[in-house]
Amino acid sequence: MRNLIVLLICLLTAGPLLASGSITPPEAPIIVYQAEDDYEAVKSNLEIAITGRGMVISSMLHISDMFQRTAQDTGLPNTLYDQAEAFEFCSIRLSHQMSAAHPANLSICPLVIGIYTLQEEPGMVYVSYRRPSMLGDAGAAEQALLDLYKGIVTESIE
Repeated sequence: MRNLIVLLICLLTAGPLLASGSITPPEAPIIVYQAEDDYEAVKSNLEIAITGRGMVISSMLHISDMFQRTAQDTGLPNTLYDQAEAFEFCSIRLSHQMSAAHPANLSICPLVIGIYTLQEEPGMVYVSYRRPSMLGDAGAAEQALLDLYKGIVTESIE
């Protein structure tokens, strides 16, 4: 019985850590999640999670394609990514909240979430975003943006 109680306590306290999914330290400037999944499935889930919140994806940056296309001219071979893209989008409500805290916070938009796979880790998909750092009294806006990012990413890798 005692062992069962200890096990339950461990599971209850570890649950939030396991559910968070982030593989980076809590205060890292870039927050990274990973999932053993299909790249296209996670990419599709990201698109649905963003647009399902009423936001429009303004651009898709094809990072790995760019690396491949420019490798010969730059002498910088793509030895990192198998696939890598970045979604650009914006939330008008968050944009207004951030700008109200300080007008220069408009530089935070567009919001960007990256998705990538590494050549040496087939089957492992990574999703990342920047931790916001804003001017003015923007603590609430920063937290709202972190919550938005986390919600989108966790929905996409579940």
